Amino acid sequence: MDRYAVIGNPISHSKSPAIHAAFAAQTGQSLTYEALLGPLDAFAATVAQFRAAGGRGMNVTVPFKLEAFALARRHSPRAQAAGAVNTLVFDADGIFGDNTDGAGLVRDLTHNLDCPLAARRILLLGAGGAARGVLLPLLAARPARLTLANRTVARAEALVADFAQRAGDAPLDACGFADLAGRQFDVVINATAASLADEAPPLPPGLYAPGALAYDMMYGRGDTPFLAAARADGAARLTDGLGMLVEQAAESFLLWRGVRPDTTPVLADLRRQIEGR
Repeated sequence: MDRYAVIGNPISHSKSPAIHAAFAAQTGQSLTYEALLGPLDAFAATVAQFRAAGGRGMNVTVPFKLEAFALARRHSPRAQAAGAVNTLVFDADGIFGDNTDGAGLVRDLTHNLDCPLAARRILLLGAGGAARGVLLPLLAARPARLTLANRTVARAEALVADFAQRAGDAPLDACGFADLAGRQFDVVINATAASLADEAPPLPPGLYAPGALAYDMMYGRGDTPFLAAARADGAARLTDGLGMLVEQAAESFLLWRGVRPDTTPVLADLRRQIEGR
């Protein structure tokens, strides 16, 4: 039976084993999927041990995505753009690294939420690894404009400059939070870690165009601080990142097994569990 795993630190909270077990049962795939606690000073050794024991692939979560990028000898274009890897494939040619986060976000928006991105004004908040990981797939969706806003403007500008070289004349710009005053967007995506600190990014009022969607990559029961602030500012639609979690997992599953699972029932079941229904 083929073995897969997710590695992180901490890892006990991970929902990936349940998600992939559901995918395997649905698609008739014979595999096991476990959660591995990676020692902070022994990521590569832990991966090597798992691979030597017959492992076929791994998901990678905090704080090892940069180490996973360095460990892989081949990378997908989206992993190259992100500079980070969340999916490892072990094959005869060595270790292949991919990043499915951006694909998971775009599929959640367009497929689950019926929110087309083409010709839309998109605001992406944050300039860290989460934002970098989704920029290329968002640009590939051909928005009217993609604005990257961050508390430290220089970080946003540096990220935009890097992607401008990759994306050519893509409609991409950078600014600080205060510089957003007077502008409106159709989709606002929070890729900051503010929700982890029970905070919301300090955004000016009036950001949400009629019918706009507010999307927080974090997820949990009830509104995150960002979503609560978006609701107060008039966002028409609000959602957290649970769908992104399931969709990026499905993208990994497709890479490993060559079949895409139906995410709708898996996402619905996970949502019921989180909300205690």
